[in-house]
Amino acid sequence: MPPLPKRKTSKARQGERRSHLAMKPRQTVECQQCHQPKLPHIVCPTCGTYGGREVIAVSEKKPR
Repeated sequence: MPPLPKRKTSKARQGERRSHLAMKPRQTVECQQCHQPKLPHIVCPTCGTYGGREVIAVSEKKPR
């Protein structure tokens, strides 16, 4: 048989163990071209640029 805990783990100790599991907000940076917030190391979804040059052509959004 495997070893079992001798005492019940308290809620405080359980919370200490799980403290790093909390959701954290996504880190954003400002786009060099359009100055809109974007994720780092990702092509800007607004203007389609990455590293100061156009990578993808972004089309206009369709009206509903």
